[in-house]
Amino acid sequence: MRELYERGKKTDRVQVAYPWRGSGKGPSKMAFFEWNSEMSVGVKACDDDHKQLIDMLNRLYEGMKKGQGKDVLGKVLDDLVKYTKFHFAREEEFFDRTGYQAADHKREHRELVKQAETLQSRYKSGESALSIETLDFLRDWLTIHIQGTDKKYSSFLNAHGII
Repeated sequence: MRELYERGKKTDRVQVAYPWRGSGKGPSKMAFFEWNSEMSVGVKACDDDHKQLIDMLNRLYEGMKKGQGKDVLGKVLDDLVKYTKFHFAREEEFFDRTGYQAADHKREHRELVKQAETLQSRYKSGESALSIETLDFLRDWLTIHIQGTDKKYSSFLNAHGII
């Protein structure tokens, strides 16, 4: 699924910005990652959750730009783990309610939660240089999981009244 995006290039799926690789003409004014209608999975509650996750990514990036990455990282990781679990539970409740066959999707959820918890644990143990890794993880998750895996349930859930 990595083919869903190319570093710093607009694809047919999503625009991924890499401001730290700018022109050298000063700091970028754009958010690290911006929501657009092409990212919609067609289920309002899930889209709203994804927007919250994008906001967490942008908060982390802003903290890093200001040299506060380590200061904001703990809160962002705590929020990420908590909100990821909440969001996945919501999606899986939709799957169970509609009979959507989601064994692989649920397995991916478990793997993503495990990765987020590992990042959180590494932070809490005092490991440094976690900010860029966390930023990369969040960006990849938002790009690949939402645009790849989550898009697959749209029409099924919509057909079962979940819009």
